[in-house]
Amino acid sequence: MATVLVVIGAGQIGQAIARRVGAGKHVVLADMRLDNAKAAAEVLGNAGYDVSTATVDASSREAVHALAETAAKLGEVNGLIHAAGVSPSQASPEAILKVDLYGTALVLAEFGDVIARGGSGVVIASQSGHRLPPLTVEQNKALATTPVEELLSLPFLQPDQVKDSLHAYQLAKRGNVLRVMAEAVRWGKRGARINAISPGIIITPLAKDELAGPRGEGYRRMIQLSAAGRAGTPDEVGSVGALLMGPDGGFITGSDILMDGGVTAAYWYGELAPR
Repeated sequence: MATVLVVIGAGQIGQAIARRVGAGKHVVLADMRLDNAKAAAEVLGNAGYDVSTATVDASSREAVHALAETAAKLGEVNGLIHAAGVSPSQASPEAILKVDLYGTALVLAEFGDVIARGGSGVVIASQSGHRLPPLTVEQNKALATTPVEELLSLPFLQPDQVKDSLHAYQLAKRGNVLRVMAEAVRWGKRGARINAISPGIIITPLAKDELAGPRGEGYRRMIQLSAAGRAGTPDEVGSVGALLMGPDGGFITGSDILMDGGVTAAYWYGELAPR
């Protein structure tokens, strides 16, 4: 029986982690756009990986359920990399909450039903979630544990409360980390692990668009004033993903690793602090 690794979001970060943990497995590359999945599959296939493609809308229960079923029919679902999402420059607050918050909760729920014993997963969150001021204990618990279909009905996620895309994105990414923590309890009952990674500015085609867009000046300032003084690379995220998904990360579950070159540190306690 094949060992299956599912990658949702066929961008540079998803591919980088897949390269590190996908050898000897059947890699299912799923993306909203089939041409993205096929392009990534060609690169991985040419590098010796066994790859198939699928389309998935991560914010559709039917689509995510179908993908989980398809993966389970191919073999033992041993790994999940959830790297799909939309950025503040790409979408409205409503769309960001639907894709990044609801969609991630949906993926964790559906794949938590099929993940194999000994399996593991990573969710790509964001440094943005670490720049949101503290929420209440009740709000944290609501983001972590509210049933998936009720999540977007939470009072503090309504349009009169979340008026701009960046706020929506920060809430969604904070929610991802909290959801991973709660889901780790359920995944643990199946003998599986799930963690999050919160990357900072990682150079991908999307990041290049952001750097060239209306938020570009702010992004460049973040890079300049961070401890690292540079942006990150997808392969650096791949290394952390490999740790979390592999045997060396066997004692890590329900956790989040912030890897942003020190941007969050500078935001709270350094030169990036709001004045």
